[in-house]
Amino acid sequence: MLRPSLCPHHALVYRSRQHAGRDLPLRIAELGGMYRSELSGVLGGLTRVRAIQINDGHVFCRPEQAAGEVSAALDLIEAAHAQLGIEAARYRLSLRGEGAKFVDDAGMWERAESVLREVLESRGHPFDEERGEGAFYGPKIDIQIADPAGRESTLSTVQVDYFQPERFDLECPGGGRPVMVHRSVVGGLERLAAHLIEVHGGAFPAWLAPVQAVVLPVSDAELPAAQELVRSCVAEGMRAELASPARGTLGARIRANRLVPFQLVVGPREAAGGGASVRLRDGSQAGAVPVAELAAQCRPRF
Repeated sequence: MLRPSLCPHHALVYRSRQHAGRDLPLRIAELGGMYRSELSGVLGGLTRVRAIQINDGHVFCRPEQAAGEVSAALDLIEAAHAQLGIEAARYRLSLRGEGAKFVDDAGMWERAESVLREVLESRGHPFDEERGEGAFYGPKIDIQIADPAGRESTLSTVQVDYFQPERFDLECPGGGRPVMVHRSVVGGLERLAAHLIEVHGGAFPAWLAPVQAVVLPVSDAELPAAQELVRSCVAEGMRAELASPARGTLGARIRANRLVPFQLVVGPREAAGGGASVRLRDGSQAGAVPVAELAAQCRPRF
């Protein structure tokens, strides 16, 4: 169905069965679709869209477990950012503002804010506090990113929510309400893709690159050997393509594939030996590198 957020469905999943004490914390994650009727004036490329595929998750835990779950979510976020080459511009503690947009329960807000502030301070993260940037139901830690023009947006977030467990009548084993910790590790995939394109200028890390290796036969005479090399790369799990001499001179093909991590040049000598001369996208030469070794460099390290 058309959902503006995934939280209510995860609350219903939690409520759909009884839980024992050992079940908590219960963690539910989803890569799901969200749809929001954003005004046309705020839409922008992939960074602000109406149909969002979001990496979202919710942890249902006892109140005393909330700080640990928030810290664990930040560990996960920071590990993902490191693998993707993302640097946070700043951490923001987003608090409630004035008006009817925010749930009117000062005690609930104070409890949630204290958990988030405690975690940020214990981890040594400098952070800014901003009023009016919280969700309607609770405060959040927003991890801000910036584009080359210095424009900020929120990528990842962790939120502590005492409101929705009450609203959906959720119960802990033995009584009381669970705390709902919302966490989005890399946020909406559209905004993530836009930011990665900006950060890497299209030259993605080898494990993330759409094409990891391009095979370049010097002439038609090396074409059969080059085709066999492509098959070997694919068999090792690499995303590999052939750039045949029909696409232009060797120099033109190298320039056209300058963002591909590995350019495998096959000349007469390489064809005779069943290998290739590996050229890196920075222009340096790596020599004859076995396909299995290249494939190992293309695998995610997580």
